[in-house]
Amino acid sequence: MPRSLWKGAISFGLVNIPVGLFPAESRDRLRFRQLDRRTMSVIHEERQNEQNEPVPPEDIVKGYEYRSGEFVTLSEEDFQRADPVATQTIEITAFVGAGEIDVTYFERPYYLAPTKAGRKGYALLRETLRRSGRVAVARVVIRTRQYLAAVVPRGDVLVLELLRYAHELRAPDELDLPGDDLEELGVSDREIAMAEQLVEAMVEPWDPEQYRDEYREDLLRLIEEKAEVGGVEPVAEAAPEQPAGEVIDIMSLLKRSVEERRAREGAGETDGARDTDGAGADETSAGSRGG
Repeated sequence: MPRSLWKGAISFGLVNIPVGLFPAESRDRLRFRQLDRRTMSVIHEERQNEQNEPVPPEDIVKGYEYRSGEFVTLSEEDFQRADPVATQTIEITAFVGAGEIDVTYFERPYYLAPTKAGRKGYALLRETLRRSGRVAVARVVIRTRQYLAAVVPRGDVLVLELLRYAHELRAPDELDLPGDDLEELGVSDREIAMAEQLVEAMVEPWDPEQYRDEYREDLLRLIEEKAEVGGVEPVAEAAPEQPAGEVIDIMSLLKRSVEERRAREGAGETDGARDTDGAGADETSAGSRGG
């Protein structure tokens, strides 16, 4: 069993559920070291003070500059002593509909697991959230920062989803976005109908296991080739960008996309699905002839 990052309790009303906090993500990033090109020796980043003297890890402390050039140092005990309840409690403040929180607010997931004494309360909260279709909005302190969070049931586990605060999200007002006037934008009903057919042709059940980090795999393969033969074939040139002033025939691209998708799926489609899609295409064509 993995080691918990944090131990405390979920608190709502007078109920306290002892839990541990566990990371729910595994960041599988490739790590690269900086090297001296001349000698291929590793470049180390040393922590130095203002006198350019190296500082050992045990002598590094956290400090807050409360006046220019004047610092107050804080230990881990100081952070907990500031508010011992906050640092050991996931304090539920409200319950909201499961679909009310916009996806842009979600930042990072953690798993919550009960201690032996918290199993009944854990199951009670999980089942209540399931049946009510709601999630809990909470506050939690992790390390030295207080987070807004949501407690969400996912199968048998309660997930603590750290949320962004509203002020941390930039408003899209400054972006140059197309408006709702589709006629002014040149978007036709035929194009929408064809785009809807493409969407329907690409609908499939959500299966996260089928998606892979293909760029990472390609990069690892390139590294292995380079290690074995000392060189690799030149990387293929990227497709040229569409000139800004050139008119793009979206309709023809949509048609080609639908045809290619159907050709790939072929025998996987049911006759009924083909008939439905064919009828939709005929109606679209008839509509275009009438227009």
